[in-house]
Amino acid sequence: MVPGFEHLAVPATVHLNGPAEGLPRVVDTARGLTRAAEQLAEATGPVAVDTERASGFRYGQRAFLVQLRREGAGTILIDPEAVGSLAQVDEALRGVEWVLHAATQDMPCLAELDMRPDRLFDTELGGRLLGLRKVGLASMTEELLGFTLSKEHSAVDWSQRPLPVDWLNYAALDVEVLVQLRWATQDRLAEAGKLDWALEEFEHVRTTPPPPPRQDPWRRTHGLGNVRGRRKLTAVRNLWQARESLAQHKDIAPTRLLPDSAIVAAANAMPRTVPQLMSTPGFHGRLASREATRWLSAVQEARLTEEPVPATVPSTALPPVKGWETKRPEASERLKVLKPAVAELAEQLDLPTENLLTPEHLRRFCWQPPRSTSDDAVAERLRELGARSWQVERVAPVIGAHWRDLRSRRRAERADPQGAEPQG
Repeated sequence: MVPGFEHLAVPATVHLNGPAEGLPRVVDTARGLTRAAEQLAEATGPVAVDTERASGFRYGQRAFLVQLRREGAGTILIDPEAVGSLAQVDEALRGVEWVLHAATQDMPCLAELDMRPDRLFDTELGGRLLGLRKVGLASMTEELLGFTLSKEHSAVDWSQRPLPVDWLNYAALDVEVLVQLRWATQDRLAEAGKLDWALEEFEHVRTTPPPPPRQDPWRRTHGLGNVRGRRKLTAVRNLWQARESLAQHKDIAPTRLLPDSAIVAAANAMPRTVPQLMSTPGFHGRLASREATRWLSAVQEARLTEEPVPATVPSTALPPVKGWETKRPEASERLKVLKPAVAELAEQLDLPTENLLTPEHLRRFCWQPPRSTSDDAVAERLRELGARSWQVERVAPVIGAHWRDLRSRRRAERADPQGAEPQG
């Protein structure tokens, strides 16, 4: 305490209202982009990277603002809608470590702009491996650095132009202290003996290819389970595809045109006229009524088609766990034993269970395990499923031990089916 100032309250955290160096001008010209790339190339150290999307407003998940910050270059804000590809920036950052928070959310839209990291540090994933209770950027920044950030603009329409100054302040602050957070997170990981785990996870995130397109994505329409009959399912497909095509053309989020609940309601009602359609729940408002003939045509085509969609399609997905006891009881039993064992280990390591072992990997292991219960066989199967080395090293012995114990108990029960207690 400084003498003479004992009466002053010292705030626990410092609130950041705006970038320390002031708000930079948004780069929205080819010349500005070239200059930004040059600045980044001449700078030093890791580069903080973030994006802002217009989820729920525009079609797809493309970036409407890209924020970067690197020592010596300061903060750079880029409007990709104005400049297009950011290949120049990507080239300037070859070999440089990128620091992102929740990288899996930003990397797809960055890849669309021709930006792909050579090295990655994900502060949000690092926070998960540390077992932090809250891993949002604002929460981690406050806990590890003592700064508070405002998050009131996280869900706004970033496609709006011009972008308001307070939105740009918010966006710039997202990378203002991200590199500092990276070093603080690394220190914590090293202290916890988890830095090698984190580095392996970061590389896995960086190198994992995007998932293949979903087969029949319309089957993920919310409420589809309430639709019965192939023609009605065909109506759902037709309406979903019509909505998707129009949404892409208008560059608007599909559900802003028509909610899933309206698609399901129309499929169940199978209206024959526009008035009948417009009286169906969900078909209200200007966007829905303006395209009434489009929606009605989709339903009529379903009614008249000679090839309605099949009720189900082949899938590589596992059956729902609740049905395992009937379909494959031994798999259900394995899962009941191994799931809590893995959860207990995760608690001991101060990790979320899903970060110690992906739940899908555990389910697939239980559904189709190796022939042997040895630790080596368990480890090999987990690697086949995609578990990382650090996960395998910790989980395989626990799974092996519990599985062997389960087998021993079942053998004993078969040898003594009555379960009679010994005399004596």
